[in-house]
This record gives sequence, structure tokens and C-alpha cells, in this order.
Amino acid sequence: MEAAPEPTSGGKSDTGKSDAAKNESVKSGPVKSDAGKSGAGKSASSTAAKGKPNPREAAVEALMRLAAEQPWNDIEIADIAREAGVTLAEFRDAYPSKGAVLGGFARMIDKQVLDGASDDLDDEPTRERLFDVLMRRLDAMDPYKPALRRITFALRGDPLSLAALNQVALNSQRFMLASAGISTEGPLGRVKLQGVVIAFARVMEVWLEDDDPSLARTMAALDREIRNGERFMERAEDVRRLTAPFRALAQSLAEGGRRRRRRDRGDDRQDDRNEDEGNPLGGDPAAAI
Repeated sequence: MEAAPEPTSGGKSDTGKSDAAKNESVKSGPVKSDAGKSGAGKSASSTAAKGKPNPREAAVEALMRLAAEQPWNDIEIADIAREAGVTLAEFRDAYPSKGAVLGGFARMIDKQVLDGASDDLDDEPTRERLFDVLMRRLDAMDPYKPALRRITFALRGDPLSLAALNQVALNSQRFMLASAGISTEGPLGRVKLQGVVIAFARVMEVWLEDDDPSLARTMAALDREIRNGERFMERAEDVRRLTAPFRALAQSLAEGGRRRRRRDRGDDRQDDRNEDEGNPLGGDPAAAI
């Protein structure tokens, strides 16, 4: 026979206390914390936000996946949006066209190369610094090689698309040259920039067919193009120096002709017109963007 529980102080047993607590809990119901609800809501919201893809990045990755598997001209913007997991409205807000996504891809590669830049080669010759930057660009593009092979083949006979991609390449290579410590300003800056774009396009043709992990053919082609570019720029600089007196004479003659025409018209006033006059976009071409 079990012994009865010993009474506690006040003559009430622990069992009695427990029953009373249970009854009180039943009356009041389970306690709900607003703070807990709020925290859970925030956590769910944060998770949802993290789970939502960035439309710009998602569209780039989606296009490259599709381009690796099917012809470029068969890919529709609706296909890209579906593959990216975004709505057409979100896609339109991110890019105006399929081709513009290629511009987004170029910017993504630019960022990867620039983020990986270091000062290890600062004391090396210009040729070595440029070689390193452009090889790192090819390395960044390597996961997308099958897609780039198909895209390059499809656009090779489309002059309008090639002209647009040339402008994208100019913008990218401007930053690649800056990362290598090479100036793109001055009288020959544009020539230098366009030369690198053409040279890198030639290297890419070799790289797209180079399946050797060591990329020996690609590196040889890049080294050759950089050396050819150096020789071309040396000759261009020599021509610029030699023609400097003639350019100065031509400028002087042009100024003299303008002064004579103003004198013949009886107009000796300085030409103080604002550069924005007659131009609805103003003097800055970037205003049209």
C-alpha cells in the first residue's frame, strides 16, 4: 500500500499546487507572444527575400544555360524569363532585349575580373600586366564556353549585332586596360582601345576551340596579339609625332579662315554661343541615355 504524500507547509500538497496551476493554465489558455510572432514574420520575410532571385543576374544565367543547349535565334525573351524564374515584367524592368542580356553578361565578367585584381604585378612590364588581366577574363568566361561558342557562331553574320557588341566590348576593355594600368585617354586612346577589342576577339576564336586544360594555344595567341599591338602603337605614336607640325598648321589655317569670314560679314564679335544652343539634348551626348 502506497504511502500518502507528506503535507508541505500550509497543509497543501505539491499535487494540489500542480492541479491548481493546470486549472489556471486552462482558464487563461496558451500564452502567445507577439514578439515571437513578429520575429517569425521577419524571419520568413527575410528568407523569402533571400530566395527571390536577382532578375538581372538570373536572366544572364538563364540565357547562358539556354544558349548552351539550343540555337541563339530559337531563344525568346519569354523562354529566358521562364528559365530565370522571373516574370516578363521583371525581365523588362531589368533588360530591354535578349541582346541586352549579353551586355549584362559582359558587365558580370568585368566585375569578376576587377574584383580579382591585385597589386602583385605592379612592377612587371605592361605586357605582362595586360596578359594577366585578359587571361583572367578568359578564366571567368570558361563556365560559359559552350554558350559563347554557339552565340559567336550565330552572330558572326549579323553586322548590326556585331556593331552593338563592339560597343559593349569597348566598354569592357576600357576597364581591363585600366586594371592593367594602361591609359585609354589622349589622341591615341580610342585607337588603343579598339585595337585591344579586335585582338581579344581573335584570341577568343582560338580559345573557343582550345579544349586543352593548359590553354597553350590560347596563351600563345594572346601573347602574339599583345606584341603585335605594341608594335602597332609604337608606329602610330611615331606617325602622330611626325604629323604634329602639319596638324598645327592645318589648325592655324582653319582658324584664320574663320576670322576672315567673320571680318567679311562685318561681325567681329567673339563666338560666345552656349554649346547647348540648338541642341535639345544639350552639349553632353550622355544626356540622351
